[in-house]
Amino acid sequence: MTERPVLYLVVCAAGPAEHIDELVDLLIADGWQVCMIVSPTAATWLDRAALQDKTGYLVRVEWRMPGDPEPHPPADVVVAAPVTFNTVTKWALGINDTLALGVLNESLGARLPIIAFPHTKAELAAHPAYAGHLAVLRAAGVVMADGKPLESVNGPGRWSVVVEALRAVRPG
Repeated sequence: MTERPVLYLVVCAAGPAEHIDELVDLLIADGWQVCMIVSPTAATWLDRAALQDKTGYLVRVEWRMPGDPEPHPPADVVVAAPVTFNTVTKWALGINDTLALGVLNESLGARLPIIAFPHTKAELAAHPAYAGHLAVLRAAGVVMADGKPLESVNGPGRWSVVVEALRAVRPG
């Protein structure tokens, strides 16, 4: 393990993602090495170059080519924040059609600590399959945290739930 633990931050296209730079600042200040993996849609919302400058790591969206070196060190912990209905559903089913899902699926198989902050519309959360998908992921060891504060609180304070949840699983 490196001197600072490595956190993979998987970001999906939900409203709070527009402020993910606030979370990155808090995580770095809390002693994490942050490696970002973002969904293709979220990638269009973010200033990836600025985030790369903050973290020191490539903000990944796409798979690397066979034989290319891994651009991130191995993760100690994974956070999915915000994670959408679409990603939760595909993740629970083992679908691996984006790098973000690939990282979540591999991390689950590697038994890494994973904390997810679902952020879905009430109408989607009421879908009959959604509760079952959350249950599948919980049964596999994913901590499903409350994603509501990510939208309901303004400013960097919205992310305090993420920082606090991570302190419970921080290695070392």
